[in-house]
Amino acid sequence: MMKKFLFLLCGLFLSLGAFSQAKFEKRELAFGPDQTLPYQILYPSNMEKGKKYPVILFLHGAGERGSDNEKQLTHGSKLFLDPSNQSKYPAIVIFPQCPANSYWSTVKIDRNTKPTTFVFEYPKEPNWPLAAAVSIVKSLVKEKVADKKRLYIMGLSMGGMGTFEAISRNPKMFAAAAPICGGADLHFVKKYAKKLPLWIFHGDADAVVPVRHSREAVAALKEAGANPTYTEYPGVNHNSWDNAFKEPELFSWMFSHKK
Repeated sequence: MMKKFLFLLCGLFLSLGAFSQAKFEKRELAFGPDQTLPYQILYPSNMEKGKKYPVILFLHGAGERGSDNEKQLTHGSKLFLDPSNQSKYPAIVIFPQCPANSYWSTVKIDRNTKPTTFVFEYPKEPNWPLAAAVSIVKSLVKEKVADKKRLYIMGLSMGGMGTFEAISRNPKMFAAAAPICGGADLHFVKKYAKKLPLWIFHGDADAVVPVRHSREAVAALKEAGANPTYTEYPGVNHNSWDNAFKEPELFSWMFSHKK
């Protein structure tokens, strides 16, 4: 009996040891003069040489901006480190970090109003951190480790806004997108409405990013002929990502889509 117990215990330690190897790794991308984007990347725990994997680009919120290359993992990273998710959905996961003096999305913000006013008007060129983040995904495709038919993007708050802008500027790139408590320039919706499955999340009591931004995006998508999935959480404030991360079908939905 004792031998059997020791054997099982040894197997458990080996299993935990194998899982512990699947950690986020710190990297930096020199994108341009005085433009260095910190990011962390997670590879599948049992990555096979020569095999192409899905890629998830995750854009954090405004509170996680900086240059420490750590804060961006505050929300969402545990989802991808979960052994069950790693086993069911092996993928390359990228968590870039936006500098403190920039923003993923090109949006005009007036914090003197209550609620805060966000005006989305995408200019010709995106903010460089968003362009840099998308370029990381493109580089993995060029390196032939990423499956170009299974590229996904999601983000929360500022990252939800960045998600909308990224798909507006790259309507044929991603296979699915999940913006959480974000907002979009509705003039661009027609570019991706019929090309891209979306699952949009928001709390109806959001006191930071008004829920109307997601409602308006959903209405514009439907008007353009799309059929987005929209989940609105009653009584939930800005942290609707906590609810979204608990959605049991989030990963199965995302990974079911392929270009």
